[in-house]
Amino acid sequence: MTATPPSAGRFIGPGIVVAATGVGAGDLVATLVAGARYGEALLWAAVIGTVLKIALAEGVGRYTLTSGMTMFEGWSALPGPRLGRLNWAGGYFGAYAVIWGFVYGAAAMTASALPLTALFPALDLKTWGMLMGLTGLGLVTIGGYGLFEKIMATLVGIMFVTVVGLAVVVSPDVPRLLTGLWPTLPGGSGFYVLGLIGGVGGTITMAAYGYWLAVKGWRGPEFVRVMRIDNRVAYAMTGLFVVAMLVVGAELLHASGTALQSGDRGLLDLGGVLEDRFGRPVAVAFLVGFWATAFSSLIGVWQGVSLMFADFVAHLAGHSDDATLKGARSLPFRAYALWLTFPPMALLFIDRPFALIVAYGVLGSLFMPFLAGTLLWLLNSTRTPAEWRSGWISNGLLVVSAILFAVLAAREIGGLN
Repeated sequence: MTATPPSAGRFIGPGIVVAATGVGAGDLVATLVAGARYGEALLWAAVIGTVLKIALAEGVGRYTLTSGMTMFEGWSALPGPRLGRLNWAGGYFGAYAVIWGFVYGAAAMTASALPLTALFPALDLKTWGMLMGLTGLGLVTIGGYGLFEKIMATLVGIMFVTVVGLAVVVSPDVPRLLTGLWPTLPGGSGFYVLGLIGGVGGTITMAAYGYWLAVKGWRGPEFVRVMRIDNRVAYAMTGLFVVAMLVVGAELLHASGTALQSGDRGLLDLGGVLEDRFGRPVAVAFLVGFWATAFSSLIGVWQGVSLMFADFVAHLAGHSDDATLKGARSLPFRAYALWLTFPPMALLFIDRPFALIVAYGVLGSLFMPFLAGTLLWLLNSTRTPAEWRSGWISNGLLVVSAILFAVLAAREIGGLN
């Protein structure tokens, strides 16, 4: 039985899930650093990043809804060398999911634990990290998609109140802020611009958008309109988060020349700055928002990438089970969620092996250009019904995305040398 598309006033759904998952603590630090170095001058880059992510997620959603196939089914049809049931794209995804998931699990648990350790120091970082991993595992394997979406919406609400509220607290200069919409490139800002554009909610979970549409019950071309509304509103909110952090960096750190630590720990530095300037309550509120940002990414990956991995295993096994309908009941889903949780705990206690970091960095940096490039092929081929194939605007944005993320990938790979 086909579900009836919701009215325009009841569209909130998988878009907010995919957008919130894509904005992690590391993205907020990168945006803060950009604001601290260049003030509001790079605001335009955040806007462009939002537009490109809308185009990418719309492509994923449109392909899934109009073709009736999952993203992995689309990748499996790509031309090129094959090894049994897997082609090069399927092999890449399998390697990516295993290696990336192992390292990401530790990174996500650590990021979620950092603010809790600052708020509740009775437990150390490793203990909080393991608790966050176990909590995420329980939420995505015991509860269904409905509970998961409600939790994500709650976390987004916390993020919105704390992050956007913080931008208001620091009293931005609105006229000066608006001048940042005009594209400029201050000296040395080139890579910051690329990172800011690329960091607005972009991860492997963008490809999971189609799976979340399916488990939500949005299936068929009749849902394209509501999907587009859902996607645009969700990424507009994500863009607002990024702009808010840029404002905080510009207003709070730029003038004073305050430097942050690299990585997620930079947000703890900001908490200290906020406490010195505005008092403990503001710092605590920010740390709660920091936790909501990190934990929403954790459970988003635990749920979304596990769905994708279940689809991968179904195709590898040569059967047509609908992994998205089975959801958390699928054995491969549960196995991958366990893979994200328990093996990475070892990385909380030991230094990560260099070879693993290299593989993680290379595979991770190549996923977004892979997604943009494959969407270009899928949305202009017979895999998509003629009336739903991409026009010049969609194709143009996907081409720009593919080039941009290829440049970012080259930078990432070059930085590993």
